[in-house]
Amino acid sequence: MINPFDDTYFMKKALREAETAFEKGEVPVGAVIVFNNQIIARAHNLTETLNDVTAHAEMQAFTAAADFLGGKYLKDCVLYVTLEPCQMCAGASYWTQIGKIVYGASEPERGFVHLKTTLHPKTVVLGGILENDCSQILKRFFIEKRNLN
Repeated sequence: MINPFDDTYFMKKALREAETAFEKGEVPVGAVIVFNNQIIARAHNLTETLNDVTAHAEMQAFTAAADFLGGKYLKDCVLYVTLEPCQMCAGASYWTQIGKIVYGASEPERGFVHLKTTLHPKTVVLGGILENDCSQILKRFFIEKRNLN
């Protein structure tokens, strides 16, 4: 039997969150956290809206998921995020003990892979899911931003 709830399915949900961020003038990064094939948290960047440099999609999603589960550890959860997490978000993922991180586009300058940020030893990482779609929304955002200035 084919499982319709695969990494691509959930990354498409994260991309919807990125579109919401785009519409709000936020850097279009979206995230969802999944537990037992159920989305328990949806989030997107809110750094401009909240005037808070820590209001990244992942940080918002961690808070919502922990609230949903009633505990701070997300060992049996998967984070789907459209852009490779930064050092701050990777550090937060360490403390949540997230079971798996799946990201779309790589972030060669500020991403945790390039900066060699330590994740929890049990966290599994998979990158490049819908990478082109995740990259395109970011490129579109920054092209439009430059044309407005």
